[in-house]
Amino acid sequence: MKEAEELRQELLQRLDTTRDVPDSEIQEMIDSLILSRGRTLHMTVVQKAWLRRELFYSVRKLDVLQDLIEDGEVTEIMVNGSRDIFVEKGGGITKYDRSFTSREKLEDVIQQIVGSCNRVVNEQQPIVDARLENGSRVNVVLAPVALNGPILTIRRFPDEPITMERLIDWESITREAAGFLRDMVQAGYSILVGGGTGSGKTTFLNALSNYIPQGERVITIEDDAELQIQGVKNLVRLESRGANMEGNKEITLRDLIKSALRMRPTRLVVGELRDGAAVDYLSSLNIGTEGSMSTAHANSTREMISRLEMMVLMGNLALPLPAIRRQIASGLDILVHLGRNPDGKRQVLEISEVLGMQGEEVALQTLYVREGKEFRKKNNLKNCEKLQRAGISIPKEA
Repeated sequence: MKEAEELRQELLQRLDTTRDVPDSEIQEMIDSLILSRGRTLHMTVVQKAWLRRELFYSVRKLDVLQDLIEDGEVTEIMVNGSRDIFVEKGGGITKYDRSFTSREKLEDVIQQIVGSCNRVVNEQQPIVDARLENGSRVNVVLAPVALNGPILTIRRFPDEPITMERLIDWESITREAAGFLRDMVQAGYSILVGGGTGSGKTTFLNALSNYIPQGERVITIEDDAELQIQGVKNLVRLESRGANMEGNKEITLRDLIKSALRMRPTRLVVGELRDGAAVDYLSSLNIGTEGSMSTAHANSTREMISRLEMMVLMGNLALPLPAIRRQIASGLDILVHLGRNPDGKRQVLEISEVLGMQGEEVALQTLYVREGKEFRKKNNLKNCEKLQRAGISIPKEA
């Protein structure tokens, strides 16, 4: 709409960029602009209300994306340049019927998002991860890397943290298996959650974290703060930081894990292991932070072991593979593998126990597995010492 863009430009000219203008003042400016143009716009009351909202969104919110951000059913927003926007709802992807008025407007929105969490993205640094105020995960790719315009991807998380009870209702996991994992968390078993992209790893880690005993000191470590741990009062949240042109030093997950170990944690919750930070995470599991949890990309519980081995080698090529496997076998207790059905439903596909070393390999035992539509118990937990120390009943025979 040409009139809307003209009003937006006039509104931007009126804004005082030297101070933080409150929302109420911006709304007053918008009302004044619409009132002054009322005779020439020839708009109904409904159309003026729409224009008022669009103008506010364009300067203070996320422009055409704001309605999607506020839609609780939207799980992913994919912006492929200023013209094409795709949306995931209920596991299906459709094209959005709106678009940005220009490439410049999309770039303004990107800078607004990135700047709000002290990140930088430009031609020299064309890729960045960020987050919105509501915790949604954001990825940006600009030229010269992106060939069809600025690319903006937003993974939107639910407004209310998803609990294990809701996952049971959605048939993502059975009540029996959820009860088993509750006991594992409370007894201090170290858990790694794996799965492909969009399988719900962070959501599941959040649900698991609700079982952490309230009296513990928990430290979360993430590249982008997404975890929503509830009920733990002694909670420390750490977020990594990239280097920028102002001279700020990069602070990595490895730096944060090392620092966290000096903060007297009961357990660590690391958002996602992607690189050499796995070296420090495994070390922390073997020096006292039992019950720590994290996530990693993998296509099965067995592949989680291979992925960990590869990430540790990324962090320390000098470590021999047998030593890495011994660290994994002694540090990790439980592996949870997630996946997605063709209809988009996220489900727990397998829960395995790390049994230690068997020859030169890390030995695993499948405890629960999804077979068709059923999620069944296959074997009993063998390592019950932590359950006994915690005074929790040992699981019954399969």
